[in-house]
Amino acid sequence: MVHSRSVTQSLTTERLVLRRWTNSDRAPFAELNADAEVMRFFPSTLNREESDALVDRIEAGFRDNGYGLWAVEAEGRFAGFTGLNRTTFDTPMGPHVEIGWRFARWAWGKGLATEAARTALADGFERFGFAEVFSFTTESNAPSERVMRRIGMVRRPDLDFDHPNTPGWWGARHIVYRIDTSGPAVAGP
Repeated sequence: MVHSRSVTQSLTTERLVLRRWTNSDRAPFAELNADAEVMRFFPSTLNREESDALVDRIEAGFRDNGYGLWAVEAEGRFAGFTGLNRTTFDTPMGPHVEIGWRFARWAWGKGLATEAARTALADGFERFGFAEVFSFTTESNAPSERVMRRIGMVRRPDLDFDHPNTPGWWGARHIVYRIDTSGPAVAGP
């Protein structure tokens, strides 16, 4: 379903540009996805073909929904992604919008994921009128869980689930966080 609002091409903060993907993002994104440390909370790293296919799916999300996972620029270069995505598999939350992020190691520890996530949430609440947004990650992914808390999300253990796309994997159990429009997502970094 195509959203009636036109697709925004970028969002900016003091330190970041959240923008649509370009072909020049594909090589650094593939490098990020091939990094075992970056991907330690996922079933496996991605090869170039898988990484490029993910970019194609992300851009299709923008076309279909009007929103998606933004390519993030920091310090003048590609740093990773953050944004909103409509979940396409069954979860205890039912059909919903999730927020997610993935950043290159050089971008860790600088508050960039938090800053980008706050910006993406504010855009979702203001421009699309979402009533709530969820986020989920493996039980052991403390760095992502910290970002969830920093952006004002609230832990919802009643919604934890075994990820249907990772059966038998050590990280199949996922914890859930939620925020609604009363949350502090639009607050500063």
